[in-house]
Amino acid sequence: MSGITGLLVTVRSGRQGMEMMKGKFSDAYLEEIASLRINADDLAELALSEGDHAWIVSPFGEVVVTCHPSDVPRGLFFLPLGPVANQLFSGAHTDGTGVPRWKRQPVTIEPADGPGPEPSSRASRRG
Repeated sequence: MSGITGLLVTVRSGRQGMEMMKGKFSDAYLEEIASLRINADDLAELALSEGDHAWIVSPFGEVVVTCHPSDVPRGLFFLPLGPVANQLFSGAHTDGTGVPRWKRQPVTIEPADGPGPEPSSRASRRG
């Protein structure tokens, strides 16, 4: 499957804030920052379901995330800010502001063969 394209928007989720108070190395926090909110129709187009894993690929990196259908527009994907999302952005592309483009990164989403959220090379995954 080739995947779908759209724009990634990073956010601070309520659960992320709550789990951050318990510690940024807790399983719950790490799970939340690797949770992609995606339109249910986009998820179906990828032949994925709630809890399935997908690759997010940007011009700057790639990560595996866990998919969660959400009431968001098609082609617009939401991922909490943090170490997982950071792999998808470039600090060199800031439009002169010094701040990465956290709100409009073009990405491709593809089904993943296995669980995340550890960022890893697709080349090693595919052998």
